[in-house]
Amino acid sequence: MIDTPPPARDALRVASVPAGHPYVRHLEPVDDSAVARVVVRLADPLPDPSEPARWWPPVVLDAGWIAEHAAQVDVLHVHFGTESYDLEHLRRVVDAARAARLPIVHTVHDLVNPQLVDQAPHRAHLGLLVTEADEVLTLTEGAADEVERTFGRRPVVVPHPHLLPLDSAAPTGAAHDEVVVGVSLRDLRPNVDGPGSVATLIAAAGLLAEDGRPVAVRVDVNERVRDAAALAEVRALVADAPGHLDVSLAVHPRLDDDELAEALADLDVVVLPYSHGTHSGWVELSWDLGVPVAAPRVGHVADQHPAAVDTASFDAGDAGQLAAAVSSLLRARGDAPTRPGSAARRALVAERREQRRAQRGEIAQAHLAAYERAVVTAAARHASGATEPTSSARPSELVS
Repeated sequence: MIDTPPPARDALRVASVPAGHPYVRHLEPVDDSAVARVVVRLADPLPDPSEPARWWPPVVLDAGWIAEHAAQVDVLHVHFGTESYDLEHLRRVVDAARAARLPIVHTVHDLVNPQLVDQAPHRAHLGLLVTEADEVLTLTEGAADEVERTFGRRPVVVPHPHLLPLDSAAPTGAAHDEVVVGVSLRDLRPNVDGPGSVATLIAAAGLLAEDGRPVAVRVDVNERVRDAAALAEVRALVADAPGHLDVSLAVHPRLDDDELAEALADLDVVVLPYSHGTHSGWVELSWDLGVPVAAPRVGHVADQHPAAVDTASFDAGDAGQLAAAVSSLLRARGDAPTRPGSAARRALVAERREQRRAQRGEIAQAHLAAYERAVVTAAARHASGATEPTSSARPSELVS
């Protein structure tokens, strides 16, 4: 059984992989009147009922599950989690969906998987899903360009929704005199270059101090990490920072979502520590909180919020470029400074929350349209007896 309330009449039932991820939860409209047809996203079947918060490895990505539950699902939408399985397992999932006449939608979040070092399995999964899905989506025009160059098929572009909940208090930071630039290393997952990012940020702070624009550097990291050697190196870098610089390290238990937002809101600028990747939820949360982002030139992160007041790019490891990026972000907001704890920051966060509320409706409409196209494509394929998607390319669309 699927533990989901009965759908409204004419509702589209979508098995999202996963349904419980914040990105997926925020694809729903704030008000159902924003869409012509209700989409019901089925709850994640739990791989282990004793861990209700864990959706991985995704139960839905199984040929047997699809064969058993196909009558309860109208669309299969794959977002994350394919790295839990090998290519042949995923191929059997696609074959089972075809046999059940179940349309497949795939959102390309990651052309390079941030959870992996060896990207070959991920590229193979992408090749299968981008080729076989009835509809393909992605988050930015740059990613759509790359998918088209690589796989010969252009996804529909639908931007990332908000991460900060719309119905909770939005932190706007505590006021402070010093300009604070921070980097969060979280659990030092494979695409986080902790030592490199911290070394570059400390060097950039030195350059800014020489130029008469001192900043305080704040580094935070979980106490339980995936790379203990990297954490030891980060500790040494902070301990050995030049004495005239204000550099601190906070090692703490894993922060929950509210604590994460509160810590981020205290910053004047946040620096991303990525060595590889495609898109960033951290960028979206920063935008929701009104915190500008200095981002290494990795993937298509800079395309998510490209305005000069929101994002400035630098080559990873280049302290001069990072110092210039921080300076440009501070200058861009100079006429209307939105520093932590300020009235301007509060006004900006409130304004962006309303923009996100409206965007939710647009994103929901775009997904409904994709699902309905997928249903039509799958039905046409079955009627013709074809085994391949009948819509191999579609002009890019942008919802903003």
